[in-house]
Amino acid sequence: QVQLVESGGGLVQAGGSLRLSCAASGRTFSTYGLGWFRQAPGKEREFVGAIRWSGSNTNYADSVKGRFTISRDNAKATVYLQMNSLKPEDTAVYFCAARTDYRLGPNPPEYEYWGQGTQVTVSS
Repeated sequence: QVQLVESGGGLVQAGGSLRLSCAASGRTFSTYGLGWFRQAPGKEREFVGAIRWSGSNTNYADSVKGRFTISRDNAKATVYLQMNSLKPEDTAVYFCAARTDYRLGPNPPEYEYWGQGTQVTVSS
C-alpha cells in the first residue's frame, strides 16, 4: 500500500500563490508517477498535472500551463505543486494520486492511490 498526504491548502487572493505538498509513504517503490487533480463542487475530478519519480518529464493541463509547476524531492518522497497567478476558478479540493506505470495521463482511474485532498480557495 501507498499512503499519500496532501498539505498546504488555504485561502488566497486572486493573483496570489500557494504551494501544495504531497508526502508519500509505504511501498512508494511500486509507483512510478504522481499526479495532481482537483475537484470543484458539482464538477468532475480534473487533471492538473503529473510527474515521474525519475527523469524530467511532466504533463500539465492546458488550464494551468505557465502558472503551475510540479516538482519533487525524492529524498523526502514528496511532490510539490507550485501554483502562481491563482484565479477564482482554481478553487477546488486538490488531490495527489500515484500510479504504478510510467504514463503521465490525465485519467483518474489510472491512478491507484489517492490522498484525502486539501482545500484551495481563491477569492476575487
